[in-house]
Amino acid sequence: MKLRTDVADMLREGISQRDIMRTLHVSYKTVTSHRIALSLPAPKRGGHPLRPIEDEFHARTEPVDGGHLRWTGHRAHGVPRLGQQGKHPSAYRVGFRLYHGREPIGHAKPGCGYAQCVAPAHLEDRPMREQLRAQMAGIFGGAQ
Repeated sequence: MKLRTDVADMLREGISQRDIMRTLHVSYKTVTSHRIALSLPAPKRGGHPLRPIEDEFHARTEPVDGGHLRWTGHRAHGVPRLGQQGKHPSAYRVGFRLYHGREPIGHAKPGCGYAQCVAPAHLEDRPMREQLRAQMAGIFGGAQ
């Protein structure tokens, strides 16, 4: 049997049979026969390879005017959420970590005024909000 190099390469990279069929427009039988000829294990059921959390985050956003990012993915109780390996981190936390390179202290929230914006540069954690309140109180007076 002559093997197609494109199918063989994708199988060796661990790409799912379904993705190979869609990408290369080949049949299930073609992909299966190649996998068997290459002595590769049968595909695992019930899942697909995990993409990096950054890719998952950006795949579920769309830009809107003003540099904001609107969340298009899943929400739980109104909070944008990602789901990966049984965990459901807030998109706010993930975006904050992407931009600031650290975990937020307390809740991460948009500080730009756009409801539920997940643009990483627009997210603030508790110390950032407290600092802003203190600065505003210093400028305009009043209790902190």
